[in-house]
Amino acid sequence: MSKVELTDFQKQFFAQGTGQQLFTSKEFEERLAQAKAEIMAVAIQTTKQAILIERQACAEMAYAYEAKLAGKEDDENFNSPLANDILNRIPTQRQ
Repeated sequence: MSKVELTDFQKQFFAQGTGQQLFTSKEFEERLAQAKAEIMAVAIQTTKQAILIERQACAEMAYAYEAKLAGKEDDENFNSPLANDILNRIPTQRQ
């Protein structure tokens, strides 16, 4: 992280404040930790969703390729083992 230069107004404001203590240093640290945890939880969930979307797209491509090779592009009952393996690689992630 790079340092940000404060303006004279900001320096004066932080030095004098508003005369009221909004929260203690401990409260600030606790809330900061909570915010970081929430951000990480959202980031993890978003990453999981992105992986599932990508896996679904890969499975669809594998299905189309295998169906084309088998000459069954129009067969709705065609079963693609490769596409199934891609989708079910880590079953717990699909729940």
